[in-house]
Amino acid sequence: MKRKDILLLLAIVATGLIAGLFYAYEVSVNIAFRQLSDAEYTKAMQAINIAIINPSFMLSFMGTAFLLPIAAFVHRRSGQRRLLLLIAASLLYIVGTLGVTMMFNVPLNDQLAAFNLQTASAEQVSALRKTFAEPWNQWNTIRTTCNILAFVLATAAALSKPKIEEI
Repeated sequence: MKRKDILLLLAIVATGLIAGLFYAYEVSVNIAFRQLSDAEYTKAMQAINIAIINPSFMLSFMGTAFLLPIAAFVHRRSGQRRLLLLIAASLLYIVGTLGVTMMFNVPLNDQLAAFNLQTASAEQVSALRKTFAEPWNQWNTIRTTCNILAFVLATAAALSKPKIEEI
């Protein structure tokens, strides 16, 4: 296997890992959270937002933003279809996953982190959840969808036929 194909494989795996994380959250954690009280929800989300910032997640999450464009660059002579699929996957991930996370989910997470659950009244906790949960979930759905599409496009690029000179 050529180095550029190994790089593409790593980009696909990294993209898939993050897509899987977001998808699992979307179809299980968010559903379970509907059963929680406002205080339980707030406490759980605060704990998740602390736990997610770890080396494994950060390497996968940020690494994908580098691996996909690098894979596109090293495959620039592998055929127009492969290149375009990798450029599209890169843009979807960088704008739709990383960008959405940084511009929308992270500020909401910061707002949640600053909230003192210990001293808040039940009304304040309820108000926080109302202003946090719906927009956070909407942006999570968008980044999940973009991430899954980036994974599909990167996989399609790997499956597309290279130029004849490369065979």
